Amino acid sequence: MMSASRTVICLLRNDLRLHDNEVFHWAQRNAEHIIPLYCFDPRHYQGTYHYNFPKTGPFRLRFLLDSVKDLRALLKKHGSTLLVRQGKPEDVVCELIKQLGSVSTVAFHEEVASEEKSVEEKLKEICCQNKVRVQTFWGSTLYHRDDLPFSHIGGLPDVYTQFRKAVEAQGRVRPVLSTPEQVKSPPSGLEEGPIPTFDSLGQTEPLDDCRSAFPCRGGETEALARLKHYFWDTNAVATYKETRNGMIGVDFSTKFSPWLALGCISPRYIYEQIKKYEVERTANQSTYWVIFELLWRDYFKFVALKYGNRIFYMNGLQDKHVPWNTDMKMFDAWKEGRTGVPFVDANMRELALTGFMSNRGRQNVASFLTKDLGLDWRLGAEWFEYLLVDHDVCSNYGNWLYSAGIGNDPRENRKFNMIKQGLDYDNNGDYVRQWVPELRGIKGGDVHTPWTLSNSALSHAQVSLNQTYPCPIITAPEWSRHVNNKSSGSSSSKGRKGSSYTARQHKDRGIDFYFSKNKHF
Repeated sequence: MMSASRTVICLLRNDLRLHDNEVFHWAQRNAEHIIPLYCFDPRHYQGTYHYNFPKTGPFRLRFLLDSVKDLRALLKKHGSTLLVRQGKPEDVVCELIKQLGSVSTVAFHEEVASEEKSVEEKLKEICCQNKVRVQTFWGSTLYHRDDLPFSHIGGLPDVYTQFRKAVEAQGRVRPVLSTPEQVKSPPSGLEEGPIPTFDSLGQTEPLDDCRSAFPCRGGETEALARLKHYFWDTNAVATYKETRNGMIGVDFSTKFSPWLALGCISPRYIYEQIKKYEVERTANQSTYWVIFELLWRDYFKFVALKYGNRIFYMNGLQDKHVPWNTDMKMFDAWKEGRTGVPFVDANMRELALTGFMSNRGRQNVASFLTKDLGLDWRLGAEWFEYLLVDHDVCSNYGNWLYSAGIGNDPRENRKFNMIKQGLDYDNNGDYVRQWVPELRGIKGGDVHTPWTLSNSALSHAQVSLNQTYPCPIITAPEWSRHVNNKSSGSSSSKGRKGSSYTARQHKDRGIDFYFSKNKHF
């Protein structure tokens, strides 16, 4: 027994920050010693549930390692440190309780999905056996679970717009909690523990790609710097609604999602800064749209809370029986960017090489997998879980359910037209040529449909179909309507000049997954 004083273990998971962190805020008032703890849970480095893809890929792991290192450095500046262990949280906590003999409470933020909830139940059992109190908090969403204008989570609307209108009219965002100037120290004699390496977690460190739209590192320090840059240094937030469907560059969108996924930045802090920006600089549709997107993130968290494991079921929330297929040759072509549809292939290659893909890209590759190829949507969801640097279980599975037509989509049978989308959002083909360099000899919008070009045009561009680049593995009838609408110059009436943003503007009326009233768009 090292100390008879009252000690609180602050178990950190997807809340790797010091600002607006209720776990630390509570522990400061209720402990003599605080043990901030992060566990690298071996279950996170096994296979995904259905298709056994690696669960945590190299980009997300690098971002996590950055975030853990940054939090340890921040805590040291505030008089503490971060204990790091490799092991199941319930086992590590049990060992610490027995080792110290002074632990009064284990505190943590509650999660939503079943694997995380299972860990929480095991922690509660261990604490109960050892007569240690459990203190839990809700801190991952903009609107607190207890402040929703629904008497019970079962009353959560199944349509986002109804949810948004209700919380905007009746809900409130709680104020940001202050950051402690000093964090109470852990008991003496505890080893802080090494931060794992890629090798020790069975991974290879990824290479940087200079084309990446997310060349950022993890951690609270970087997250707050990103917000300062996007809001206060560049005023990019004031044009977010116009630029967010871009494909190339760092500043076409906020890029907050990877930091939000690990809790390196608080959604309430983003909201507070938006409100401050609106007072001091400007308030417009763009500033509102950042809040609108945070609400979508909230919504998927609460949908997962309402439906539990149904967010992972093949038939989705609607229990809709779709004859999904599992043609792995088609799936391999999709995941490797070899479908012969350049807009799809460019996005999938960007994901594979950087761990990031734009929102516009995600919508399209998801539609292509589920609606054009008819593949099991869970193949796509688990592949994204493996590779996306910003993977968040609720947003990822919620969006895939939506795209597959078995989630929170109030309309039937929506499908993206890959050629129209490519021309709308990459009208001059700059994005495709960036990620599919074998097509760089094809000028303008023709790059979206190389199979429609004459032999002489292909020869001039040094493209040989099915040799240097594949023919499409599938062609949809609606594509033909847009083959002759391609841009052949450096600009188009459907977009703006320049490679960093060439997206046609839409009148947005809801989720940034689907907008148009047309069936194919």
